[in-house]
Amino acid sequence: QVQLVESGGGLVQPGGSLRLSCAASGSGFSINLMGWYRQAPGKERELVASITSGGSTNFADSVKGRFTIFRDNVKKAVYLQMGSLKPEDTAVYYCNAQYVRVGSTYNSWGQGTQVTVSS
Repeated sequence: QVQLVESGGGLVQPGGSLRLSCAASGSGFSINLMGWYRQAPGKERELVASITSGGSTNFADSVKGRFTIFRDNVKKAVYLQMGSLKPEDTAVYYCNAQYVRVGSTYNSWGQGTQVTVSS
């Protein structure tokens, strides 16, 4: 099992910025898709942004133009740069990685990091 370790959450005022980081540990695997999901209280987990190994990105409509996702394939890391934050961005953010090991595809999740947007 590939482990994902997240960091960078916290409390930020509306209109502020925050960067989340996620790094995968281990060896003997390659990561295809990496992404960030979020889950607000009482709501289902939703995709925020994803990025392929080739750099193609996908964003939820609610964050387009405000969030950026990028990855470092050498470090096996993915980052979510969040800007113009709104109170409705408050949620637990989870890192996700789809990886291949010995010809099989697996899915791994981080432990989650809290992002709170409030004045």
